[in-house]
Amino acid sequence: MISRRHFLGATGSLSAASLLGGVSIPGQAAGEGYRALVVVYLNGGNDGNNVLVPTDGAYGDYQTSRANLALPRSSLATLSGSAAGHTFGLHASLTPLVPLYNSGRLGFISNVGPLVEPATGRQVLDNAVRLPPFLMSHSDQTAVVQGWNMAEDNSGWAGRGLETLPISLRHPLSAVTMDTNRTLVLGKQSTVTFMPPGGTRWWGTADLAYPETPAAQSLTRMARWQSANAYEAEYARTLGSALYDSTQLTQAFLRAQASSADFGNDWLGNNMRALSSVLPYFKAQGLKRQVFLNHWGGFDTHANQRGADMNTQDAQLVTLARVLEAFDATNRANGMDMNVVTLVMTEFGRTLRPGSGGGSEHAWGNHWWLMGGPVAGGTVHGVFPSMVLGGPDDGDPGKNGRHVPSTSSDQVGASLMQWLGMESSHLLDVFPNLANFKQKTLPLIRI
Repeated sequence: MISRRHFLGATGSLSAASLLGGVSIPGQAAGEGYRALVVVYLNGGNDGNNVLVPTDGAYGDYQTSRANLALPRSSLATLSGSAAGHTFGLHASLTPLVPLYNSGRLGFISNVGPLVEPATGRQVLDNAVRLPPFLMSHSDQTAVVQGWNMAEDNSGWAGRGLETLPISLRHPLSAVTMDTNRTLVLGKQSTVTFMPPGGTRWWGTADLAYPETPAAQSLTRMARWQSANAYEAEYARTLGSALYDSTQLTQAFLRAQASSADFGNDWLGNNMRALSSVLPYFKAQGLKRQVFLNHWGGFDTHANQRGADMNTQDAQLVTLARVLEAFDATNRANGMDMNVVTLVMTEFGRTLRPGSGGGSEHAWGNHWWLMGGPVAGGTVHGVFPSMVLGGPDDGDPGKNGRHVPSTSSDQVGASLMQWLGMESSHLLDVFPNLANFKQKTLPLIRI
């Protein structure tokens, strides 16, 4: 396997970003109602080559290149029609999602990844294009695809984009993470809300469900402290912001109606069940735009990628499919059908060629997913890569099948921020690399 440094042609080290974290349609977004983008981030680099598989003549190339990792054609869950020049099937573990695809509620974006400028496999091999920094590094690529652009700030594309929205669409609870990861939703100036399932009702003995009680009132007084000392003043301001968020979330979860859909009882299922229960409340309260970030899974499958063990890709996709199906069904039942778009993304793809331990190695381009009523689903957007090792999309001198992305992760992000209402004048402020792309957004949303 080639060295990371040779493949990247880049040096340097990551700042704290990995640790802490389109063009709008004039006059359309500002007057509309509630819209939420929900991001499910698959930790470790999910193997998209075994998610979306061509079932036509390209299957032979796939089977030859993947060897022991190839899924039998007979096992694939068939998707209707053709797209991107192929017919496709899904990994059998994703069978519950086939009806969503066939009805136009689920779509795929082929061969997505971070790009500084458009690139081909040949250009990468010839060192003829600028490459993103630190390719194939988990923490670095997580930061990059979520929007870090090596500037001094650690912000992400959703956080920056939310800050550019018209005042009428902004709210303190716009950028939300459901775990400790926050790069995507971190803005340059605004705060990020932490929302675990059930909220953060209890602060020691203070029950935020009853803000009039003495313990809760003591917290409120602390948050209002005035001080000439900059440290003390910032402490009070931060405490006040956190207390406001927690109080709002407490009220949301007190009024939430739990879904009867089968989310399962794992971490992702509990998070997404909780999220689905409070979205109607946020809408009813008059909030306009929100982005929610969920990190989940262990998809760094260098070995034992196939099989029934809970850590295999096969088993994790079963969980993911169940949760996504339940989330979509709950949104429809709650009247949120046209208000929510779900993006499934990951830091990078896996090599087409298997590794030595029944798994795959770090690569570059990958397939991302979109789900929801507004999605232009039932298709595969973009250009599907060649399944031939050393083919035209392979940017690896060792011919291991590291696809050079044909769609930039920034193009995907810009398209979704356009749906949320980002004005065209802010496009390059949020996605500076798009200055190098003629096509800056994609037709991923139909409404």
